[in-house]
This record gives sequence, C-alpha cells and structure tokens, in this order.
Amino acid sequence: MLNLKENVQIRPLGDSALVIQVGEGINETIQKKVQNILNLLESHPFQGFIEAVPAYNSVTVYYNPIDVYFSNLEKGVKIPYENVKTKILSLMNQSHIIEMSKERVVKIPVVYGGEMGPDLEFVASYNGLTPSEVIKIHSSAEYLVYMIGFAPGFPFMGGMNKQIATPRKETPRLAIAPGSVGIAGNQTGIYPLETPGGWQIIGRTPFHLFLPEQSPPTLLQPGDRIQFVPISMGQYKMDWEMESWE
Repeated sequence: MLNLKENVQIRPLGDSALVIQVGEGINETIQKKVQNILNLLESHPFQGFIEAVPAYNSVTVYYNPIDVYFSNLEKGVKIPYENVKTKILSLMNQSHIIEMSKERVVKIPVVYGGEMGPDLEFVASYNGLTPSEVIKIHSSAEYLVYMIGFAPGFPFMGGMNKQIATPRKETPRLAIAPGSVGIAGNQTGIYPLETPGGWQIIGRTPFHLFLPEQSPPTLLQPGDRIQFVPISMGQYKMDWEMESWE
C-alpha cells in the first residue's frame, strides 16, 4: 500500500482552498498517490468540503471557510486552513479506509487522417514516418489519464511514444471540432468541445467526452487507461454507444 504521507506537502491557496503536493514530475506512482488521496477525500468528506481537483502531482481541496471555522470552535479557535490541514492529515493516517477503484480500460474509436485528421501528414513528415506508421504507433500504445482540464472533459494523458512527438502549431486554429484527437509535444489528447487550439490534429472520434446531463459529466476520468482503435469513415457515421463498443 502506498504511504500517502511520504513526501507530501500541504500549503494554503487563498482563503478557501489548499494544495496537497505529493511529489514532482509526472509518473504513474505519483498518479496513484493522487488518485488515492482523491478517493479518500471524496469517500470521507469533512464538514465544509466542496470538491477535490486532481492534477499531475497534486490535489487542490476547496472548502467553505465559514463552515470549517464554526464547526471547530469547540475545539479551539483556528483558521480554516489549519483545521482542514489537520483533518486531511488525520485521514491519511487511517490508511485502512483507502480503497482504490479498479482501473478502467476505455477503447476510443478514431478516424485518422483526411478531413478528420488534417495534420496527420505533417506529423508523419516531421518525424520521418509515413502516415500509416504514425497511426500504428499512436494506436498501439496504452495511455493513462492523469487529469481532466483545459476544457470540460479534456483528458491529459501520458504514454505517447516519442517517435511521433510534434510541436504545437505556430498559429492556433480558431476552432477545432469536438472529438478531435491531437498531438502537442510529447502528449496526445482529445478535444471534447469546439474550442481554439494549437495541437496537431491527426484524427477524430465519434465519442462525446463532455456529458453535462450525466454524473460525472465527463466520459473519461483520472486513472482510466485509453486505447485508440482505428476505424473507417463509414464506421464513424454509425450510431455509437460506448458500452456496446467495449
């Protein structure tokens, strides 16, 4: 079992949040630690808890400072930050209550190239590869979702082969279609909504990543394992349901 308190630093963020720093860099061990802490806080929320937001190597905890302050007056007057820090450290000491959710593998169908992936040729040329080789490399890896951000449902993933790493576009597009799969540096990602962006677009998925009518409202979650599966344009135009696809 991971030692949640090892190398952990807690610092205030304004008057209604704090940051739990669990390490430096980006790797799977740190991600598991982040996910453990997230599960712990969501399973055992304290009075005044609003939400916990994971990042690559930290968890930001938002709370109502008034609730936190008044709920602890009988224990001595402390500022809300100190109250919350004490509660979190106490939870971390109770390691027996931590339960990691089972990793989920999600297969994402993608049409590569053409109008769906206008930058596939550039990515191939930049790396001295053919478009078919880029597709094979991109769809052969398994990616880990570290966090959701930038736009609702946008997954930041690790695990892309450096053979297809490509810089962002010098001039971002004003609009990128929902479902677009892109590459930026050593990362790959999927645009959940139509937004401006500078990633190199190599394909598109028919899956909807932002689902505001559902809870949680995002298809992918931190800790998910992602596999991209090449499909044809004819398959793209089918009616898609993730459950039947998996």
